[in-house]
Amino acid sequence: MHWIWLIIVGAIVGALGRLFHPGPDPMGWIVTIVLGIVSLIIGGLIAGGFWGFVIGVVIAVVLTAIYGRVMANRSPRTV
Repeated sequence: MHWIWLIIVGAIVGALGRLFHPGPDPMGWIVTIVLGIVSLIIGGLIAGGFWGFVIGVVIAVVLTAIYGRVMANRSPRTV
């Protein structure tokens, strides 16, 4: 049950991270959930409870920006 809860809250945190990040996001819903879960784990290591959730959202915004920059550089180039 813990894993299901982590996936659901990770999806919420990832969606909030995409919402607060301006501009287009070249990612699907699976990557959004994975970024949310990773940011929740990092936020939980830094602080617990409500503040861990808030820090997780901030980290999700940062990870979304980093992922957007990396994927923007990988776009196929035409000759």
